[in-house]
Amino acid sequence: MLASYFPILVFIIVSLFLGLLALMIGRILGPHNPYAAKQETYECGFPSFGDARLPFEMRYYRIAILFIIFDLETIFLFPWAISFRQIGLQGLLTMGVFLGILLVGFIYEWKKGALEWV
Repeated sequence: MLASYFPILVFIIVSLFLGLLALMIGRILGPHNPYAAKQETYECGFPSFGDARLPFEMRYYRIAILFIIFDLETIFLFPWAISFRQIGLQGLLTMGVFLGILLVGFIYEWKKGALEWV
């Protein structure tokens, strides 16, 4: 029973060894010449200008969550578009209801001002 897990154990050991080997080779052979500009924090193309632990505004999170929700909703359109001829009128009506509910949610968020950045 345990013999069937042996190839998995070998795979884990070999992959850990190769990963650590790559890290060690990069550390040993790579250039190492730090200077002040390299050691500064840098994010999104701008030098840091404040404390990183300040809270974000709630609008940022709301826009991000809405983007993820509406982005994931569009993923459902691809299988529907590919199998459109096989599912017929019932699939068309079902997708119409789905898009209608999505449109109602979008209009609701728009009217509530959730999409306003300023």
